[in-house]
Amino acid sequence: MSSNLHPMLNVAIKAARAAGAIINRAAIDVEAVRISQKQVNDFVTEVDHAAEKAVIETLLGAYPGHGILAEESGSQYGAKDSEFVWIIDPLDGTTNFIHGFPVYCVSIALSVKGKIEQAVIYDPSRNDLFTATKGRGAYMNERRIRVSKRTQLKDSLISTGFPFRPGDNFKAYMLMMGEVMQRTAGLRRPGSAALDLAYVAAGFTEGFFETGLSIWDIAAGSLLVTEAGGLVGNFTGEAEFLEQRECLAGAPRIYGQLVPILGKYSKFAGAGDKADIRQATAAEDSEAADATPEADAAAQDVADKDESAPL
Repeated sequence: MSSNLHPMLNVAIKAARAAGAIINRAAIDVEAVRISQKQVNDFVTEVDHAAEKAVIETLLGAYPGHGILAEESGSQYGAKDSEFVWIIDPLDGTTNFIHGFPVYCVSIALSVKGKIEQAVIYDPSRNDLFTATKGRGAYMNERRIRVSKRTQLKDSLISTGFPFRPGDNFKAYMLMMGEVMQRTAGLRRPGSAALDLAYVAAGFTEGFFETGLSIWDIAAGSLLVTEAGGLVGNFTGEAEFLEQRECLAGAPRIYGQLVPILGKYSKFAGAGDKADIRQATAAEDSEAADATPEADAAAQDVADKDESAPL
């Protein structure tokens, strides 16, 4: 820990490293980790719970009068009426973790009167530490970071998250991704929204977008991006996004080019845009239905050839 950092940020770093140590120990034999399912494709492990416990104990040990908002325990711990609220995701990227895919992190943010003022994102598998204090810049492993200097969307690498929950609008998301893919150098899906935002802040990618996110997924990362000179909002570009379940972040010029593309997919889009998207998804359904007989015939033709082939 550094004496130059804000005292609350130092405590958050200590908490994140404690959680990271738990995660790293479990990663040695990930197949032995007990897993349960919150809903379809949404998993929680004993490691999530243990890491969250370590974070909460560290934070409340230093600041017993602060509030807690955590992914697994909600607001069960901490003061209920404090202006200081720690927002915690103890293991962002649980699905990656349980497969041994090393893209996951601990995310901790401090909200003061509703504004994010401290942020820590810790990647235990790489020992990468991202930190930010409001007004003091963003850092990766104590080195100042800035968003990418690229200004053209066609040269940009954009990260996202794929829909995976029942009720997600898969067809609209496919249209959205199709529009972004055609205009960029590439689209990536690492599997941890918090790290995606940290990577935008560090300039590794030029932008990020995803729907269905909770406040603990994006609170810390959003401060990293803004302190690194980037912009964060919802798909229509509005800054009040933390609890709107859609997030867009990027270097300023790239962010400005993504808003017109993604804005029509926002739940805050105008009626005309929403009607256009409904029409586009309906057209996609119709095309898929028309293609089905041809696909079935092609599959049958392949099967017939396989059966007639000599042994």
